[in-house]
Amino acid sequence: MNIIQRLLVVTAFLTILVISIAFARGYRLDMQKKSLTPTGILAISSSPKAAKIYINNELQGATDTNLTLPPGNYQVEVKKEGYTDWTKQVSLKGELVLTIDALLLPLNPSLSPLTNLGIVKAVPLDQTDQILLFTQGGDETKDGIYLFDASVKPLSFMTPLKLILLKKNLPPDVDFIPKAVYFSPDYQQVILEFGQSSTKTVTYLLSLGGENTNLFDVTASEQTLLTAWDKQKQADNQKIIETFPTNIVKIASDSFHIISFSPSETKILYEATQPVTLPPIINPPLIATNQTKEERTLKKSHLYVYDMKEDKNYEINIPVSSPNSSSPTLSPLLPTSYSIMWYPDSRHLIFFDGKKISIVDYDDTNEQTVYSGPFEKSFFTVTSNGTLVILTNLNPEENKLPDLYAVGIH
Repeated sequence: MNIIQRLLVVTAFLTILVISIAFARGYRLDMQKKSLTPTGILAISSSPKAAKIYINNELQGATDTNLTLPPGNYQVEVKKEGYTDWTKQVSLKGELVLTIDALLLPLNPSLSPLTNLGIVKAVPLDQTDQILLFTQGGDETKDGIYLFDASVKPLSFMTPLKLILLKKNLPPDVDFIPKAVYFSPDYQQVILEFGQSSTKTVTYLLSLGGENTNLFDVTASEQTLLTAWDKQKQADNQKIIETFPTNIVKIASDSFHIISFSPSETKILYEATQPVTLPPIINPPLIATNQTKEERTLKKSHLYVYDMKEDKNYEINIPVSSPNSSSPTLSPLLPTSYSIMWYPDSRHLIFFDGKKISIVDYDDTNEQTVYSGPFEKSFFTVTSNGTLVILTNLNPEENKLPDLYAVGIH
């Protein structure tokens, strides 16, 4: 092979290499312009899978897939029969990959009974799969306080119910439905405030590890215990906060009331306790990130989500009520002062607006109704596998009290 042939081979190889790299970066041949032009890629996935993708009202295939498109603005819709629709306006740029993960919910979710106890009160243990239940079905051998583990499968050899205290072991003059419920930071203990008369309350400390046969009256030392628990909870929160950028740590410590961290611990749902402006942490900003407009000027008492990975902050303008709150004051000891919590994927928030339970993307877009059927407005929670748990009575003619039901939404 002579020098000219070798040069031709090298030139052909380099040409193919350049074209391959350009193709991988999203460049495509424009026949009209007779040149390579940059394109962007939409990586679209969904839950459940095999949903139809519409770009500007035209069917483009099914999830999960990558679509190569010219730079521009697009309306992306993800649809599946029997499920809610998902839509978002995006701006696609050349050489960039924009990821879209659509969560679709069944239009007619299933209901499955979890208990048959007659429940007068249910309190979730923060973002765990456990629920504290107060049962009063009229059988003194069964009525009492139980810890229910919603993660236990129906056919499992393990029982989801753990007896904490029989009602008959409480003094007869105590109102069984507690005025307030406080969990220790490690969820191994609970403080219960009971009304004992029109002017008195009595407070007991119970272990959540098993049955309590003896009552531990902590009425006199309740505030001391709560203060210690509160300090421990804030210290635990601070450990997570310290994994965030340094400039955010001080602002969060001074100006955030942390409602909860996402399960991935990369996002914070919080209430601003004072007006403040969040400085840019990642500068210049990352490319191909969430395109929803953020809000970095905080208003007192407004809700926000801060995303550490993308350094984005979004105001959450959703109406929320407080069915799970045991006190009018904000306290890290409470499951939440709002009826709002993280969905297990760390990309959505689920909340109660006073009439129905809805879900919304963490940037406050794509709100969808999860459940609007009958249920006790004082309780709802979601488990680590994405199951919604409600308290309802579907047969009031026969049953005096409601029970736990799982709502199939995934």
